[in-house]
Amino acid sequence: MQIKPNSVVFISYQLSFPNEEGEPEVVEIVDENEPMVFIHGLSGLPEAFEANLNGLSVNDTFDFTIQAEDAYGVIDPNAIIDLPKSIFQIEGQDTSDMLKVGNFIPMTDDQGNRMQGMVVQVGPETVTMDFNHPLAEKDLMFSGKVIKIREATAEEIAHGHVHGEGGVHHH
Repeated sequence: MQIKPNSVVFISYQLSFPNEEGEPEVVEIVDENEPMVFIHGLSGLPEAFEANLNGLSVNDTFDFTIQAEDAYGVIDPNAIIDLPKSIFQIEGQDTSDMLKVGNFIPMTDDQGNRMQGMVVQVGPETVTMDFNHPLAEKDLMFSGKVIKIREATAEEIAHGHVHGEGGVHHH
């Protein structure tokens, strides 16, 4: 069986990106015991990632690089904003632990979209947050192996995610 749209794909991989010297630096390892599982075509992963897996079979290995513009894009200066410190105050709680440079804070925009912001700077009145994807500007280097492939069920396709082994369990 080969990977095609609506296949449920189990892969192990390591993700690296070039550091300042251009040497690959491993940032994430997913091993075969706890593979990444997704529905091909519905994963929300960069299209270039899925395109590189098309047609592979079980036990095939892969090794490819996705250029930043095909992955998570370039840094958007408009996504770096100053927010009033007061919005981080939670009644009766000290939030200074949370407001450390480099921390990621889950937030919601005025449309109710969830996003991760990274604290860039903490001033007396404001906090500078960067809402760019942490992998923006990075070339992503994937190497790994296809562990298992199966057809997605109609329900999985309707929901857009995997159920059962390796997936979302609805209760």
